[in-house]
Amino acid sequence: MDIEQFDFHLPEELIAQTPLKDRSSSRLMVVNRETRDFKHQHFTDIVKYLKEGDCLVLNDTKVLPARLYGVKEDTGAKIEVLLLHQEENDTWEVLTKPAKKVKVGTELVFGDGMLKATCKGYKDHGGRILEFSYDGIFYEVLDQLGEMPLPPYIKEQLSEKDRYQTVYAKEEGSAAAPTAGLHFTEELLQEIKEMGVTIAFITLHVGLGTFRPVSADSIEEHKMHSEFYQMNAETAETLNNIKQSGGRIISVGTTSTRTLETIARDHGKFVETSGWTDIFIYPPYEFKAIDGLITNFHLPKSTLIMLVSSLVDRETILKAYNEAVKEKYRFFSFGDAMLIL
Repeated sequence: MDIEQFDFHLPEELIAQTPLKDRSSSRLMVVNRETRDFKHQHFTDIVKYLKEGDCLVLNDTKVLPARLYGVKEDTGAKIEVLLLHQEENDTWEVLTKPAKKVKVGTELVFGDGMLKATCKGYKDHGGRILEFSYDGIFYEVLDQLGEMPLPPYIKEQLSEKDRYQTVYAKEEGSAAAPTAGLHFTEELLQEIKEMGVTIAFITLHVGLGTFRPVSADSIEEHKMHSEFYQMNAETAETLNNIKQSGGRIISVGTTSTRTLETIARDHGKFVETSGWTDIFIYPPYEFKAIDGLITNFHLPKSTLIMLVSSLVDRETILKAYNEAVKEKYRFFSFGDAMLIL
């Protein structure tokens, strides 16, 4: 399938640069999987489309303030570091800029010596392996020195770190937020619970590969990045019971979707498990886990718009996206939402 089939025109001014003051005040486009029509709503109207016996599945990953600015200890040259993945203990896989200045043995200093690092090796994609040294607790030091690694299409500085976290973020480890969840407030989640809708949590640590464009002309040739996921026994039991009772599993975000579909594919049901997934969902795909999806509006020709198209069909989704452009919806991480049921 040709990548160009998932292209659409997106004016740059529709890319949301800052979050709305009230998380749940965003707009919501509701797409009906059966009739292929859509309605314009606000996010708080989501309660009208949920019912007792449903289950919302949320990704409780927490974004690390993973961008660090430091200097080479010997020359004082400025170096930017982006944490990608913890290898073990204080050793991390990172990206450095400019990369050519960071060789094996290079020593870096951050925050006037509050944090130091030594380059221990190279990665195939141009990354580096750094071993950090510090006093105290690493994540507390990182919270003082690091910045949120906002997506490359967001040019504005974020005034409040928490606005790039969901209100239920708990498990540290993501390089990017599961942005469909940014629309929920604690009050809205409580209202949904009181309706008899179950809230369940999984974890998928979002990697920077989520922003990597599809470079292959043919979708089938694209290689997905791997991301770590986990599901506990309580969530597995909850989801199996929902399925058996005829309830709907509604995934909040493409990250939750990829986790649920990976587990259902590999085990035939929901089980307590963890691992790495590189599942690539594109049309035609038969969903094994979810019955509905809450998601944001995604980049043209991205793996995410392909996933969304798999749940309805490509023509309907592109029609909906063109309508969203016409109606000046806000796009991407801080943008508006879509509900597919």
